[in-house]
Amino acid sequence: MATDFLTKMFGLDGQVAVVIGASGVLGGAIAEGLALAGATVVVSGLNPQRGESRVERITAAGGKAEFIAADTLSRDSLAQLRDKCLEKFGRVDMLVNCAGVNSSVPYEEITDEDWQRVLDTNLTGTHLACQVFAPTMAKQKQGGAVLNIGSVTAHLPLSRVFAYSASKAAVENLTKNLAREYATQNVRFNTLCPGFFPAEQNRKILDKERVDNIIGQTPMARFGEPEELVGASILLLSQAAGSFVTGATVYVDGGFTAMRF
Repeated sequence: MATDFLTKMFGLDGQVAVVIGASGVLGGAIAEGLALAGATVVVSGLNPQRGESRVERITAAGGKAEFIAADTLSRDSLAQLRDKCLEKFGRVDMLVNCAGVNSSVPYEEITDEDWQRVLDTNLTGTHLACQVFAPTMAKQKQGGAVLNIGSVTAHLPLSRVFAYSASKAAVENLTKNLAREYATQNVRFNTLCPGFFPAEQNRKILDKERVDNIIGQTPMARFGEPEELVGASILLLSQAAGSFVTGATVYVDGGFTAMRF
């Protein structure tokens, strides 16, 4: 009985999830988790080799996945992604925006180009994907759910991630606004805020001193493992378990924010 209950609440059988940025460390873990929960996962990004590699990992674990290339900074490319998903699967139940980049230089050294690159990828890319997919979800009988990836740095000052922090603060604000906008149209928007998970965009700034400072401010005294984002993601995306959750920000940070708030 317990298994039936959990499957009803958290199972994603028959649903379709588009994960933009699924070839990365964190997006990949979320994509794999959604697939193992029963969803058909569309792995999307610019790099076919990395995307297909993620698909192979998912299918080897028993999940269902397909790679469809898309540029998160191109509205036309995202619209083509949406249309291909609808043509092949007939629906899009979940959208996860995981594509992200960082700039790791001191504030006075950030170039205009670097600042714009981070905001374009992290904020504008998220905005475009939401704008392309949300109206389609609103027209579906089953609605849909969108999960945007924020960061604890959106709330807490942290050196050498100025553009990244600004972009993630804006992503959270955008998500809350969209949650209100689509609340009566059966489309939910939530933000998942990871704490410190070693990934491509932050490895350059994780020197020993910085690592010691982070661990010292994390009650659980360690970094997160990518798989530890999966449970919260399924909760926020599941139409059964998360049916009344919208506009929320969920931290998966080992208690990091609890030390500051």
